[in-house]
Amino acid sequence: QVQLVESGGGLVQPGGSLRLSCAASGSAFGRFVVGWLRQTPGKEREFVAAISRLGGRTYYAVSVKGRFTVSRDNAKNTLYLQMNSLKPEDTAVYYCAAGSRDGDAWHDPSQVDYWGQGTQVTVSS
Repeated sequence: QVQLVESGGGLVQPGGSLRLSCAASGSAFGRFVVGWLRQTPGKEREFVAAISRLGGRTYYAVSVKGRFTVSRDNAKNTLYLQMNSLKPEDTAVYYCAAGSRDGDAWHDPSQVDYWGQGTQVTVSS
């Protein structure tokens, strides 16, 4: 019902910024809560941020709150993640995701329905 493609990942120095985008296809984009999760190889996939259908509510992991901002543009079928004050601990593959559950449920990745292919973010000096 929705296909997701991330872009914007790359290598950035600690303290730097990066903006991720997720282009969605399909007519149902506006019906979904969307957001981001990340994963380091060998570790569990971790919730990062989510945003409600109309963008009125946002949800963040404690580890990124105050540094990351999630937003969406339903007219463009696009999701964003602005990442500031990046730390080496933020290094991961970042996945765009969509689901029918609200953002409070996203701490359990099994509750998320659709996933993009992921984009690598590396924070290193």
